Amino acid sequence: MYIQGFIVPVPAENKDAYHDMAAKFWEIAKDFGAQQHVEAWEVDVPDGKVTDFRRSVNLEEGEKVVFSWIIWPDKATADASHEKLMSDPRMEEFGDTMPFDGKRMVFGGFEPLLFKDAK
Repeated sequence: MYIQGFIVPVPAENKDAYHDMAAKFWEIAKDFGAQQHVEAWEVDVPDGKVTDFRRSVNLEEGEKVVFSWIIWPDKATADASHEKLMSDPRMEEFGDTMPFDGKRMVFGGFEPLLFKDAK
């Protein structure tokens, strides 16, 4: 298992547009091997004393933090999907304008240290 995680600042008024964009992206990502995709909208994100989610993306007035992740079977599949995703014609539907500031996105790839499921 390989997990790509993201923290994104999204203007509150763009919540629906962000949701729609993420749903469209999922349809493409799953075609290239993604197994799960979660987008979580800020509800209770406290300010920290040293650092926090807000500071990590330099959150501005009127924005919310979105915490998301995509689970892939392995890093090789995730890596191979990148070029395929970017060249997929469906990506053109997003246009040049995104409902968030991608320059302030925080992202990275992770291998699970511990993964538990209540099922």
